[in-house]
Amino acid sequence: MNESIRSHYDFIVCGGGSAGCVVARRLAEDPDVTVLLLEAGGSDRVPQAIDSTQWMWNIGTSRDWGFKAQPSASLNGRTPLLPMGKLLGGGSSINGSVWARGHKHDYDFWAQCADDEGWGYESVLSLYRRIEDWKGPADAHRRGVGGLLNILQPDNPIPLVPALIESAQALGIPFVQDINGAAMEGDGGCGLPNVLVQDGNQRVSMAATYLHPYMGRSNLDILLCAEVGRVLLEGKRATGVEFIRRGKLHKVECTREVILSLGAMNTPKVLMLSGIGDAAQLRPHGIEVRHHLPGVGKNFQDHILLAGCMWEYIVPEAPRNNAAEFVFYCKSDPSLKTPDLMPVLEECPFASEVTGTQYDVPTGAASAWTLAPGLARPDSRGQIRLASANPLDAPLIEANFLSTDTDMKAMIRCVEICRDIGNAAGLAPFRKREVMPGNLSAKDMEQFIRNAAGTYFHGSCTAKMGRDEQSVVDGQLQVHGIDGLRIADASIMPAITTGNTMAPTVIIGERAGDILRKAHSLSSAHITLG
Repeated sequence: MNESIRSHYDFIVCGGGSAGCVVARRLAEDPDVTVLLLEAGGSDRVPQAIDSTQWMWNIGTSRDWGFKAQPSASLNGRTPLLPMGKLLGGGSSINGSVWARGHKHDYDFWAQCADDEGWGYESVLSLYRRIEDWKGPADAHRRGVGGLLNILQPDNPIPLVPALIESAQALGIPFVQDINGAAMEGDGGCGLPNVLVQDGNQRVSMAATYLHPYMGRSNLDILLCAEVGRVLLEGKRATGVEFIRRGKLHKVECTREVILSLGAMNTPKVLMLSGIGDAAQLRPHGIEVRHHLPGVGKNFQDHILLAGCMWEYIVPEAPRNNAAEFVFYCKSDPSLKTPDLMPVLEECPFASEVTGTQYDVPTGAASAWTLAPGLARPDSRGQIRLASANPLDAPLIEANFLSTDTDMKAMIRCVEICRDIGNAAGLAPFRKREVMPGNLSAKDMEQFIRNAAGTYFHGSCTAKMGRDEQSVVDGQLQVHGIDGLRIADASIMPAITTGNTMAPTVIIGERAGDILRKAHSLSSAHITLG
């Protein structure tokens, strides 16, 4: 990782997160091109990132951007935290290590939006097969073996997990051997998540997998603590970037393309600071409008997670593996095409800043377990706005969680299912008492949900791919109206995927790599070092 850089590069990748690591690696596989990766955070080689069970305790540290939503009436005026990874590897270095690939209908919808079958389910499956080294039940059509990413099911999960599976089955949610297999082409199911871990609880991040084997190569420079402020433009073409490092402003030129992989909050922020966005948003901040693109920052989506349905242990049980060893997908309404609920087990007490004071929550990570209700396909939409023209100011994030009646109805049903599972007879050996929410009236349940709801850490969709007037990139990930500028991160999703978003974001990075290699006739053998 370099302390000094060149004056210009063939490609500049902005953001070293789950997609940026992939893009930088795939470009650098051609030894004849030069690549610069700029990452605002620090190194991923710290114990808190390496240990996959510590993910929840990274929130609010220097490894987190520390974003929070604007006050929202739909959450009783609360401003929930919106954690996002700020270190090499991004979210993949501090998240729950869950590899959830998404539903067939998700990708077919993307392909429809982009008018490009390269984003369709069968095409995406080929990318997953290419990159996975799957250690679970064999499925030659859906799963890959021998790829870069070590993916497995949690080894020796806590004793609570089999009891949760049995209780879910009793409610008609079938147990499936592979939650990423046929279940994600149909009505879902319950079981163990796929996780990116090895040697017990060692995290497999995108930085460790894609970048570490390439560090030291002469054509790849990685600069940490470098916060991108704006894209440099000549007319309608990107020619470089401006970034701040240790209080100093720097500029670096790009001869081929700039790729923004800054995430759903920072990618639209940088576009707007560069004069690309809704003119009505830019002019009040004195920013010259270089290209009017009204969809920038719009369409914000996130899975809504409730903190949560909690039970105190009779005998405390320490978390294992990724501390989230059970998940299920089901429908709040049988008429739905795709599962819209995605609760997850948190192997610790998990409460919001409000419910944590309203209820008698046990202390200590091993004292309680939480079945956290989650919405996989929320209807609520938000937006990202600029706070000012200062690149160091955080953007204003209007998350608008639970702002639709449909989302509230689905969440109420999700809480009911989680309580039915957690209070089942089979869970009695693990249940001293139900901590929250208890048997509430309809009015009190709605208030509990609004006080407990927050993020699943899956911000996305703020620079969506498509062809309508609110789209920001096309199917080739090029920013509409700007040459030499592409986006490769979760912001390009037209709609959020069914499940955790790391895996789809990696796929976006892989697809971007393929697109860029073809566009620039780069050599690549998909080298699988390390």
